[in-house]
Amino acid sequence: MFRVYHSLAEVGPDARPTAVAIGNFDGVHAGHRKLFRRIAEVARDEGWRPSVLTFDPHPTKLIAPDRAPKLLNTPEQRWEFMREEGIEQIFVMTFNREFATLSPEEFVRKVLVDGISAARVFVGENFRFGARQAGDVALLSRLGKELGFGVEVVPNVYVRGRMSSSTEARRLIEDGRVSLACRVLERPYWIEGAIVPGHGIGSKQTVPTLNLNANAEVIPADGVYITRTTDRMNPQIWKSITNVGMRPTFDGRERTIETFLLSPLEGEVPRYIRLEFLKRVRGERRFDSPEALKAQILHDVKTAEKYFRRLARFSRQPASLKHGR
Repeated sequence: MFRVYHSLAEVGPDARPTAVAIGNFDGVHAGHRKLFRRIAEVARDEGWRPSVLTFDPHPTKLIAPDRAPKLLNTPEQRWEFMREEGIEQIFVMTFNREFATLSPEEFVRKVLVDGISAARVFVGENFRFGARQAGDVALLSRLGKELGFGVEVVPNVYVRGRMSSSTEARRLIEDGRVSLACRVLERPYWIEGAIVPGHGIGSKQTVPTLNLNANAEVIPADGVYITRTTDRMNPQIWKSITNVGMRPTFDGRERTIETFLLSPLEGEVPRYIRLEFLKRVRGERRFDSPEALKAQILHDVKTAEKYFRRLARFSRQPASLKHGR
């Protein structure tokens, strides 16, 4: 049974031992996913509970707010990704000033041993913990031997020569390189939000679009993207093409996210959507007239349709051909 604990007081005294990863896990990228699958495997073999110990808010927001990263996901979205990879319980530690003052030894005894019954702890190569990040992997291993839990250091994961990390995924998305970000994340990067009224220009002078009010900290660079749109209130999915930017042809003064569906919209306009970014088509630019912009949009639509046809052919190939065997 999957469960999220928001306090160690919620954990019962008879809780099973845990195989647990410690970290923020923003984005839940390929490296994280490999780690979670490893934890699920070990826990299954040993009879432990596959678990994650994470923090909210992100520790940097308290310790160095000027350096706090933009987050790729909400905590709830991260928890769902973890559940998909076999994690059964998540311990969410409120990262406040009191928690930040725990020494490495106090953290291990109060949280890992007494709090969540850690039997094996999984961390990255550069893991630091405790007040002023005084603890490292060597100290954690020594404390584990003293207190009865194992420590497994997980190596970094590389995707096409790039280290899979939240920082790398964030950089690729903000550079508009969403195809590469898909590989680092092992999924398309997506944002969600409500559909809001536009300026009415598209329906009159170019093509009708859905205007998204994104609930996201990380937005892809301005440009045109091949996307997939999902109605989060009803089970409907559309192939689509999306413009992120300032609408320079119409002297726009605020950034918008406008999506054109490649198939007709039947029924009511969706109220809340998920937008998956699959591939960047081009940068945003000013056109001489609305008619010229409309012609370019229709050309972009053909590009998107060709992409989805190739994607469909690839998905029908045997696995051996997909992986070059």
